[in-house]
Amino acid sequence: TKTKQAVTLMKAIGAYDDVEKAKESRKVRTGVGKIRNRRHTMRKGPLVIYKEDNGITKAFRNLPGVTLLNVSRMNLLHLAPGGHLGRFCIWTEPAFKALGEIYPSNILPRDMMKNADLTRIINSDEIQRVVRPAKAQRRPAI
Repeated sequence: TKTKQAVTLMKAIGAYDDVEKAKESRKVRTGVGKIRNRRHTMRKGPLVIYKEDNGITKAFRNLPGVTLLNVSRMNLLHLAPGGHLGRFCIWTEPAFKALGEIYPSNILPRDMMKNADLTRIINSDEIQRVVRPAKAQRRPAI
């Protein structure tokens, strides 16, 4: 329940470097956002996923860049902020075990497409053969 314990835990698992990296990335925002109470921007740090809050939110809330998330409220915006995959996630053991309850093995999320390379599919010969040719661009009369 203490931030000091959270820092020692992060150092023990080697995650405190990411906290320092997020802390040092605090910069003044460009543009008008400064006036609108969005003065600073900062990188995202590690994501700590827990099942039960036994003082974990109070311990980690003062660490810059660290995001806390309950396993039942997990979504893609937290796991891949900005659409960038590969966020550093720290799981508590009960949270990892709770995944089996949330996603039973027979109803795991499946891929919608087998091949995710959409440009390759669109530019393939099979698709281009059936697609109408592109219309010529009309220039507006002046």
